[in-house]
Amino acid sequence: MVFGYVRVSTDKQTTENQKYEIERFAASKGLIVGEWIDETISGTKTIADRELGKAFQRVEKGDILIIAELSRLGRTILQVLSFLQYCMEKGLVVYSVKEGYELGENISSHVLAFAFSLSAEIERGLLSQRTKEALARKRMEGVKLGRPVGALSSYVKLTGKEQIILKYIKEKKPKTFICEQLHITPQTLRNFLRNHDELPESWKRKQKRRSKKELTSACRRKTDARQRKK
Repeated sequence: MVFGYVRVSTDKQTTENQKYEIERFAASKGLIVGEWIDETISGTKTIADRELGKAFQRVEKGDILIIAELSRLGRTILQVLSFLQYCMEKGLVVYSVKEGYELGENISSHVLAFAFSLSAEIERGLLSQRTKEALARKRMEGVKLGRPVGALSSYVKLTGKEQIILKYIKEKKPKTFICEQLHITPQTLRNFLRNHDELPESWKRKQKRRSKKELTSACRRKTDARQRKK
């Protein structure tokens, strides 16, 4: 099967020119486009969010994908490379009309794939370097990076579990039980409770007394253990 892929970013654009280029290229190769993948979507979208991604679920090794140019696959070189890598893993032969590239099972394709991967590695390195330089410049300017001291993240480990915690509290379950059920430490639960005023004060006082009692018992056990060792 020969697939022709065309993409535009907005509905104010058309894919007619891309289709014309692909059909002319296919004819020069003696190929006929059997199915068109035509979509209007941003180039920043991942493969899973595109019609192209859905088409990849039914392609077979040896099928051909023709695109007008590599920029139709993505906005950045990393995104384009991820698409091409996926195509090679699926055994697709990819033709890019504008650039004149062919990716398949031949040696030149593997050399080209290596060049692409090297370009991606260089871009990742440059991106990392630019990020480090920007952070260093901010520090020199006196800008404090990261979350302000004392500020809490909007998302914590127990985010989304408020209702089940309240349910356990209404059932008068002890903290040890809640920690075991949610696979968390007592400190994590204490931090959560400290920032939730809707919890019953009576339960908080009861749990505080229970915690003190457990702490006292633990200290006694440690003291007895030391004395036995002596």
